Amino acid sequence: MTVARILEGEPGGILLICDHASNAVPSGIDLGVAPALLDKHIGVDIGAAPLTEALAETLGAPAILATVSRLVIDLHRQPDHPGLIPTLSDGHAIPGNEGVDRFERIAFLYGPYHRAIEARIRAIRPTLLVSIHSFTPQLETAVGPMRPWEIGILSNRDRRAADLALPLLAAQGLVVGDNEPYSGRVLNATLNRHGEARGIASIAIEIRNDLIADGEGVWRWNDILAPILSDIRNRLAPEGLLAT
Repeated sequence: MTVARILEGEPGGILLICDHASNAVPSGIDLGVAPALLDKHIGVDIGAAPLTEALAETLGAPAILATVSRLVIDLHRQPDHPGLIPTLSDGHAIPGNEGVDRFERIAFLYGPYHRAIEARIRAIRPTLLVSIHSFTPQLETAVGPMRPWEIGILSNRDRRAADLALPLLAAQGLVVGDNEPYSGRVLNATLNRHGEARGIASIAIEIRNDLIADGEGVWRWNDILAPILSDIRNRLAPEGLLAT
């Protein structure tokens, strides 16, 4: 199967990445769960794929969208991460993943996906990598308040793009989290591998999924983010290190 859907765009600028774009399960894999579970946040980043597509269209930017559910294999984890092939996700058992051949699934899905990203980076030499994700307002297993952020900006050691993005988003009157609801110092596998390892500036954008659950929400956030990402790209361009 094709593990990455490629949207063409202008080289040298922004490359959009959507690791959790799909809830599809490849033929021959049985997760042992009800189909409705794949539509929940544990199966797909709700709204992330339509937002990535909208931003690609508005910005004229290339994009890579995964075509497999994160319950099959989480493409945004290191190969040795215990949650790479989850057997439990937010309180839901994934019995079909018990005892699977980890290396076979990595070879079949994980490896080809990340090689596709590497190939696009070599071809288009982007200045900025932008990973699009969404998060649920509250985990089903959580005890405590709802997550208050509308959007979070995640980064690891390279703060170039994050430090530009945060004040621009705050100026829009948004409730913005810096490394919230997750820390990019802990969960940043895709951008660590393809951004920081190559000296390419990068950020992960996490949007609360109830805000992009329909077309109106997607286009609202597209209109917010597109000019901000263009501004960040332009500010980074003179100093941005190109991929080698």
